Amino acid sequence: MRKINKILLIALLVLPLTLIALFMSNDEGQNEEVNIYTSRHYDADDLLYEEFTKKTGIKVNIISGKGSALIERLKAEGTNSPGDVFFTVDAGNLANFQKQGFLQSIQSETIKQAVPVELRGKNDEWVAVAKRARVIFYNPELVTENEIKDINYEDLANDMWKGRVVIRSSSNMYNQSLVSSLISNLGIDQTEKWANGLVSNFARKPQGNDRSQIMAVANKEASIAIANTYYIGIMLSGKGGEAQLNAAQKVKIAFPNQTNRGAHVNISGGGVLKHSPNRENAEKFLEFLLSEEAQNHIVNNTFEYPILDSVKPHPLIEGFGDFKMDKTSVADFGKYNPEAVKLMDRVNWQ
Repeated sequence: MRKINKILLIALLVLPLTLIALFMSNDEGQNEEVNIYTSRHYDADDLLYEEFTKKTGIKVNIISGKGSALIERLKAEGTNSPGDVFFTVDAGNLANFQKQGFLQSIQSETIKQAVPVELRGKNDEWVAVAKRARVIFYNPELVTENEIKDINYEDLANDMWKGRVVIRSSSNMYNQSLVSSLISNLGIDQTEKWANGLVSNFARKPQGNDRSQIMAVANKEASIAIANTYYIGIMLSGKGGEAQLNAAQKVKIAFPNQTNRGAHVNISGGGVLKHSPNRENAEKFLEFLLSEEAQNHIVNNTFEYPILDSVKPHPLIEGFGDFKMDKTSVADFGKYNPEAVKLMDRVNWQ
């Protein structure tokens, strides 16, 4: 009898604990989350977050801001940071977070298999989820076929382009990464000589964003511009308004360096933050971004190029045709960024 009572007593003690554990387990499952620090400002990303939650049950919390503001926030939060993922544009921005010690190496083999090594951080601290090319836009009424045929970035420093080129300021990360890629391929001295020639060929002092450069070429304020491919997609789609649509229809694209290393390619990408409290969910989110479903959403809303070969670009972008992409590691954009900034200052690229 005493033995039975002892068993009943143990059962009565264990059962509540078991029920509590089950309750806590279910509660945790219902409250799984991932905290994304992002400097991307695309409305289409909100739909990605919603779809990820639908598929996984993991709640997405967004903390958005400029890269510099997010860096200060992470510094203040320290080891207690709730951040799980950093999601941004340009390999230079990702490399900057890496240098600050805010990222950790990604472990997921699914991610590594999906993303080519040249589109990742040196130790897989971050990976690309989309690509964009920085190319030449020209006005066919101002540029002859002979002038544009087989054009290279290096050619833009030649005297024939004096007073004919527009591009954004040197403070723009896209331009810093372009110069960094040239340093990687040509060396500092040759790149500085090129940058000096390019600056002397500016049609105006750098101003505005990439779309402003394309508009200037359409309006015959300049013959050629350097800008990212996805901007022309936005303009041609009509999302930027009638004036931008009309301008986009007046320009053509030339992919530089097609007879040698290929056109400069940059990325949108993400990484797992160093003190992520939800590391597994963070990697699940990056895996989701590299799924065919998410890749199709990205290319059809942001007009970027996909990472997956099985996904096609938006028809407006695909219409420009295939091109040879520069396979320089995008990790070099961060590696050479300090030298690129100094170089641009030396040649008075404002």
